[in-house]
Amino acid sequence: MSEIKTHYRNCNICEAMCGLEINYQDQQIISIKGDQLDPFSQGYNCPKALALEDFYTDKDRLKTPIKRTESGWQAISWDDAFTEIVENFKHIQQQHGKNALAVYLGNPNAHSLGNALFLKPFMKSLGTINRFSSASADQLPHHVAANFMFGAGMLIPVSDIDRTDFMLIIGGNPVVSNGSMMTAPNVIGRLKAIQKRGGKVVVVDPRKTRTANIADQHVFIRPEKDAFLLLALIHCVFAHNKVNLRHLSDKVDGLDEIRKLVNAYSPEIVAPLVGIDAKVIRTLSTDMLAADSAVCYSRMGASTQTFGGICLWLTNVLNIITGNFDRAGGAMFPQPAFDLLRNHKPGHKTSFGQYHSRVRKLPFFNGEFPVATLAEEIQTPGEGQIKSLITVAGNPVLSAPSGHKLANAFSELDYMVSIDIYLNETTKYADIILPGTTGVENSHFDIFFNSFSVRNTVKYSPPLFEKQTDQLSDWQILKEISARMLNLPADDPMQHVTPELILDMELKKGPYGQQGMSLQKLIDNPHGIDIGPLLPCLSERIKTTNGNIDLFPTVYQDDLPRLQAVMNQTKRDNQFPFDLISRRLVKSHNTWTQNSERLIKGKNPCTLEVNSLDAINLGIEQGQLVTVTSAVGEIKIEATITDDIQQGVVTMPQGWGHNQQGTNMSIAATQPGVSINDLTDAARVDMLTGNAAFNGTPVAIKVA
Repeated sequence: MSEIKTHYRNCNICEAMCGLEINYQDQQIISIKGDQLDPFSQGYNCPKALALEDFYTDKDRLKTPIKRTESGWQAISWDDAFTEIVENFKHIQQQHGKNALAVYLGNPNAHSLGNALFLKPFMKSLGTINRFSSASADQLPHHVAANFMFGAGMLIPVSDIDRTDFMLIIGGNPVVSNGSMMTAPNVIGRLKAIQKRGGKVVVVDPRKTRTANIADQHVFIRPEKDAFLLLALIHCVFAHNKVNLRHLSDKVDGLDEIRKLVNAYSPEIVAPLVGIDAKVIRTLSTDMLAADSAVCYSRMGASTQTFGGICLWLTNVLNIITGNFDRAGGAMFPQPAFDLLRNHKPGHKTSFGQYHSRVRKLPFFNGEFPVATLAEEIQTPGEGQIKSLITVAGNPVLSAPSGHKLANAFSELDYMVSIDIYLNETTKYADIILPGTTGVENSHFDIFFNSFSVRNTVKYSPPLFEKQTDQLSDWQILKEISARMLNLPADDPMQHVTPELILDMELKKGPYGQQGMSLQKLIDNPHGIDIGPLLPCLSERIKTTNGNIDLFPTVYQDDLPRLQAVMNQTKRDNQFPFDLISRRLVKSHNTWTQNSERLIKGKNPCTLEVNSLDAINLGIEQGQLVTVTSAVGEIKIEATITDDIQQGVVTMPQGWGHNQQGTNMSIAATQPGVSINDLTDAARVDMLTGNAAFNGTPVAIKVA
């Protein structure tokens, strides 16, 4: 055997960008641990990194294309697969129009250098506007707020967690997620550092999460009422004459309109709605204003609900009017080496509302429609009906709302293709599955997550292992389908473009290009390069027409009556008296880490947490099987009784339910767990942004 070697790379399973040190011998990984010399993560990594080895060695992983036949799945050559796929796509589009073909993009695409660079030309080659993705199951409210307030959907302010003195976390659990729209490895260490320097961390959440357990204060709130709390906090700032725009005093439009809006939302008025005492609300405001620097960070609980758009807009407003925007310790804009906004001109026309979905008229934004409408777009007859679908690294049957309805819809398609390494709950409906390489076989650069990072760093990871001669990377699959759809000859220049060619060009043309930034420089620095802390840069980064922040965009003015109508709704639904919210687990990431045996072994984590008083009232005992029913589905799940969940609220993890028939995943087939998205309702969305409303699902519970 050869000598043991060491490889350095970023983990690409979640968005924390943890640096890894991988020891290996020949084609075998010996160990995976944190890279102590990585300037960003500094040796930290979570258990999910182990899945990189598990994906690479998994015997259930597909490595060659397979085709569904009457006698079962059969291997097929790459050339035959591409030929059949393109013939079917073209035939369906000729019969039913370009938009009869749709694309669904899963979460791993954002963690893939090649896919991030080649999906845009891939979509262009298909000629369809029907793109759907996991973004509308997660983060659309962030992008819409950035679009209308700052002029670009990717211009998302990030909490400067390393320098803040007061951090208010609403509906987020960054200790478990390692940030989420706030790329930050070792959040637990960063939060403790706030406390060590005399600062304060407050968590507002219907559940006492792992983040809340280390915070200085945890405040329970009713699900989907976060917007009212934010309005009350903003009310307090104005009521105490504490608005302080600092250096942005001539850069903010709409301040007087916000002042008028929040007059009606005093802490005393909103307290009964949010379930928080008015004195507590006022104290939160006072503490935030008294801190030398402060930031409000709102995430999944605030984003994936029926008022997610308003919540993320108001979060930005709160940070701006308290003098904590574009300032150290507040909310700031990263300046990544690969700048996604390099060619984005001020006043660039937004795609928001350029089209609307055919059935429910949900808005088109950032090149896609909300995934909550995908099933009905497939199943509703008429002009523009989706007849064919290609999924890329996604499992929406488990990750999208009303997943069981999506499964039915997929079974009705004329033709379906999946680019995926597994035969799973979604890809089992495909006619052909094309498996790409994964993880350690791919080069990596975090295009998207450097744009959300709490520190400006940059790092490139070459492949650890070369792919086999009969394997293709995902980007090569996308490029080949594109070339055949466009009938490109083999000598066309686009046929020779690689992710590394594009990456090198963007690095050289980016903000640090004149300082010698290039792909070669990153190759020469395998641990990564620290560029430095976030700096005030709003005047250079903002993309609005007049260069000012729009504090009160029209789209939010128009959406407020929908929120205000909730103030008159005081009665709970007798049929579904509980609010269901999701929760995240440190050893899982959406649906795609459940094939790692090391990450799913042990005690069943997929349980329904029930408040102890609710359990007494319902006659539920610890570990007992209960039936949970919503307007669209029913599941049976083990109950966990705890006071960490608010009375009237229940919670279960997302990303489970891999034990369905028709897959070839031996690990997943034996694991416990059911899918929360058999209960979530695709009809429940944030009507402003179209984002799925996973949290606050009305449910009923009884002993099974």
